[in-house]
Amino acid sequence: MAKVSLAFPDPSTSFLQGRVIPPESALVLSVPHAGTAISGFEGSLADQLDVRGDADLYVDRLYGVDVAASSPARAPYVAALLSRFVCDMNRDPDDVSRAAVPEHPAPKNLDGRGFIWAVTTTGDSALKRPLTLLEWQARQAIHAAYHRAIDQALTRARDRFGFAVLVDGHSMPSVGRSGHKDPGRPRAEIVPGDRDGTSCAPALADLVGKHFISSGYSVSFNDPYKGGYVTAEHGRPAENIHAIQIEARRDLYMDEATYAPEPEGFHRLQQTLRELLHHIAGWRPRRP
Repeated sequence: MAKVSLAFPDPSTSFLQGRVIPPESALVLSVPHAGTAISGFEGSLADQLDVRGDADLYVDRLYGVDVAASSPARAPYVAALLSRFVCDMNRDPDDVSRAAVPEHPAPKNLDGRGFIWAVTTTGDSALKRPLTLLEWQARQAIHAAYHRAIDQALTRARDRFGFAVLVDGHSMPSVGRSGHKDPGRPRAEIVPGDRDGTSCAPALADLVGKHFISSGYSVSFNDPYKGGYVTAEHGRPAENIHAIQIEARRDLYMDEATYAPEPEGFHRLQQTLRELLHHIAGWRPRRP
């Protein structure tokens, strides 16, 4: 049996963190799925895997996160560098299947797409071999560091302004795939997710929806995505922390077959998001 090479990177090098201290607004950004890095983790991933297929490519750029750090951040942000096939920052660390992590004491995943993806959304194998418990724990440490960075940014914002707002940026295929709950169905262009009204104030969700509609995009709330671990974990309106997930259809800004950006659509969506973040930065929740 081939020897398994264990990779235990410094978790803080697995994502970008842009700090604005003191924060200039209550806004914080998270981009958990734009990363495509797999260096050091190739030994567990299937040889034929193309991580771009399930990545939220370019979403960091759409939100103004500068990977080269050549310009100042508009708001504090946390953006994953690692591919979601290494570990998915928008899933519970225990959301793994028995096949993916055989030694896990209480795996929760049944469909093979969780914190550790065993299969892609098109049904192709994502793993070359199962992970050891130590490998899972190393990825769990990366996940914990990512969410600790979000929590720290939100706490700084709330301490200064009395509340905080987390925008979790994503993209989605234009049509549901075989591994989705809506296979073959065309999707709205923008899908805001507030976990059925539980992760943020209704007024914030209303602001987001109206902004995209007035900008000419079709909008469908919570369908097919309500928001994942990021919004569930950090969205606590009763504690003055509001979180909303925003899914943008990929054909709005890129060629889904070649993964190449479409300049006109990219610029339009980028500008729309820039304006949205400006509006959110000026938003205030109603006092009880």
